[in-house]
Amino acid sequence: MTLHLILKTHWFNMIEQGNKREEYRENKPYWNKRLFSHKYTHVCFHSAYTNETMTYKIESISIGRGRAEWGAPSEDVYIIKFSEEV
Repeated sequence: MTLHLILKTHWFNMIEQGNKREEYRENKPYWNKRLFSHKYTHVCFHSAYTNETMTYKIESISIGRGRAEWGAPSEDVYIIKFSEEV
């Protein structure tokens, strides 16, 4: 199953260039339910609200502190780590 996430153009471009290898979502009940109600194998990133997309294989989804330079806040977040593009 594929998880679809909409990203700001800046973060989309960083992933596309290979400079960012994880995406973050707030540690809130909405994301807990969304991320763990299905067994996701892939993540499809959408550039803003355009038709431009990229799909990657998900390595793991966990809770922790992300990298500030990749857009993570200072508190715990859901970390979606991904590997090769499919």
